[in-house]
Amino acid sequence: MPHSHPLPLWAGRTIALVGILLVALNLRTAVSAISPITREIAVDIPLDNVALGLLGMIPPMAFAISAIFSAPIARRLGLERFLILAIGFMIVGHLLRAAAGGYAILLVGSALALVGMGIGNVLLPPLVKRYFPDRIGMVTALYATLASASAAIPALVAVPVAHATDWRLSLGMWSILAFASLVPWITLLVQRSREKRDTSANDTAELPQALPLRGRPIWQSSVAWTVAIVFAISSFNVYGVLTWLPDILAQTTDTTAAESGALLALYAAMGLPAALFIPVLAARLKNVSPLVQLGVVFFIVGDLGLLLAPGFATTLWVVCIGLGALLFPVCLVLINLRSRTMRGSVALSGFVQGVGYTIASLGPLLVGVLRETTGGWVAVFIMLIASAVIASVGGILLRKPVYVEDQLARR
Repeated sequence: MPHSHPLPLWAGRTIALVGILLVALNLRTAVSAISPITREIAVDIPLDNVALGLLGMIPPMAFAISAIFSAPIARRLGLERFLILAIGFMIVGHLLRAAAGGYAILLVGSALALVGMGIGNVLLPPLVKRYFPDRIGMVTALYATLASASAAIPALVAVPVAHATDWRLSLGMWSILAFASLVPWITLLVQRSREKRDTSANDTAELPQALPLRGRPIWQSSVAWTVAIVFAISSFNVYGVLTWLPDILAQTTDTTAAESGALLALYAAMGLPAALFIPVLAARLKNVSPLVQLGVVFFIVGDLGLLLAPGFATTLWVVCIGLGALLFPVCLVLINLRSRTMRGSVALSGFVQGVGYTIASLGPLLVGVLRETTGGWVAVFIMLIASAVIASVGGILLRKPVYVEDQLARR
């Protein structure tokens, strides 16, 4: 729970804040850096629709697998040590992708980088709760904004860098940013060592045995399931569109490859304003349902626009779909707002993202399958709109503040 007397944001927590923000800036670089330059990659590594669909499935799958196993591993290693390991995965993954001589290495490198990012996804909310329990809304807003930027920036610069140099540099350069995020966390652990603190013991005492209070599994909490479903719908839509938007635009509008890349970057950038303001607003509201419904409306309006009038106001429809992803920062805040302790936060974060990204991993595949079987995009948009309606129901169920620990204790 937030402290009644908030400390200054930087008071004694500078390194932790810098570390959280730098990691956030790495959380999506491997996701959006590849789709704008698939044509360039295909010159050296053949990529058919199945290969592209599989690459599109890896991000949510890697995030889901990471979420499922992160809580018990974090309990043993400690949050900070596990995060350092995750950053190492990112660095190696980026470099493998850049050096890939065939599709298998490209796939392995992508998976490794994205597993590291998935671990970061799970660990950042409890790290915010640990270091900034008095500033949950503000710090979540900051890191969610940078996470959104980490999706938008690679999509924007991937093509220019690939054309100026080659696609390998366009993919591999993000390892430098990942390496930079190691510095504050290593520094923090060195400082703890000098102060003769047993970091591992402190972490273990605060982390769950992969379960919340009283040994009851978190899947028995309706709050956990509701947050997970809203998170899943948001991610399902985001990854489905992120993977296929250039193809949708190429086949339904007159946009060029460069224009499609710019619109993809614009789509990803729409998470920036949502991430900047939504967490602070959600932390102050007792009823977050209106925020969820607002995200649902954006999704539906954008999907209907691309379905019924793709060549008219194309930019507006892309912006609307991008703004629908405001559901993502809402769920990030809810991980901490619907848990009383850091034990609950870690467990809820792992569960929400594990369930959410598992469902989301089907997004790129289902979009591709529906496109192939129907020969158009109508069925795709009907599916996306129907999923948004499900999120609307979840928003209604989240209107009252209920904590997972309280639910599990009552059962």
